[in-house]
Amino acid sequence: MPKKRLILAAIIVCAAITSCRNQQAPSKNTWAVVNGVAIDRAEVEKYYRSRQQSQGTPPNGELSHDEALSMKLSILDQLINNEILFQRAKALNLVASDADVESRFAQSKSSFTEDEFQKKLQESGLTVDDLKNEIRRELSIQKLLNRDVVAKIKVTDADVAAFYQKNQAQFNVAEPQFHVAQIVVTPGPDPGIHNRKNDDATTLEQAKKKVEMLESRLAAGTDFAQLAMDYSEDANGTNGGDLGFIPESSLSQTEPALKNAVLALQPGQVSKPILLKDGYHIIKLIAKEQAGQRQLSDPQVQQSIRQTLQNRREQLLRAAYLSMARDQAHVVNYLAKEIVESAGQLPADESAHNP
Repeated sequence: MPKKRLILAAIIVCAAITSCRNQQAPSKNTWAVVNGVAIDRAEVEKYYRSRQQSQGTPPNGELSHDEALSMKLSILDQLINNEILFQRAKALNLVASDADVESRFAQSKSSFTEDEFQKKLQESGLTVDDLKNEIRRELSIQKLLNRDVVAKIKVTDADVAAFYQKNQAQFNVAEPQFHVAQIVVTPGPDPGIHNRKNDDATTLEQAKKKVEMLESRLAAGTDFAQLAMDYSEDANGTNGGDLGFIPESSLSQTEPALKNAVLALQPGQVSKPILLKDGYHIIKLIAKEQAGQRQLSDPQVQQSIRQTLQNRREQLLRAAYLSMARDQAHVVNYLAKEIVESAGQLPADESAHNP
């Protein structure tokens, strides 16, 4: 009897192995299947072209066959993960609403003129529907992770104190530091810089009038960060003009007028417009830190530690959650299988589709 059971078990194992080996893609263009949902080659190729465009790599060019295939395999793996999480979000009724999608779409589009937006779409090979579908997935997955990951993270006072005791050297400020934000208005056109109002002064006279408007708005109590996002003509405008903490030694390497303006401010104060080589700067001093050891009782120290611990744990739990979700899903990666079986050399008609 035991012998018969062993033979039967061997037959079952052999049948399972044969089934796996003979498992074929539903179609030539199916590169993966996640719980019955296909991910086609065209979708991977589309995001491949988009990534090429965003990274500035010529579509025809500088990547070798192996590099291009490696990138596509990475994109496919990301699409698989997103599909797994999106399916979980749908099962829990956490799919983003149309209103949320439209709001995020309008926000992402607001930094460009209509012509610029259409040009970027054309260059990336994506459509408006592609973008909205991607936004819906992104928002839905974030809702899922907020529910199943972020909500479970707790950073206690004891955690903060323990981190401080182990890392006191990080909180020893070697020299005074200045937390600075700025609004920049340049006298020349710069197509590479975008703000929420698409407002760009192109002459010194226009720059002067724009600065006077900003001064008036600031005097009336308009939020500095909002004005920076709406009107600043430098890359930091998207962050509300925030430049972070600048050590005094680095400040000394800037133009003297800028350094003097920062040193003359008290935290919370805003400077008069300063005309420098690249245009007008309006400076806000957010905070100033003196040199020396910062204590655990400092609210900024506690906030910094809590944020660090929060980010670390979120990263850990996200990775664990994705591994768990992937283990529970049924995934077949046909592209990976074909790459292994062909030793990295896909058939000519497949590789011919490489951009």
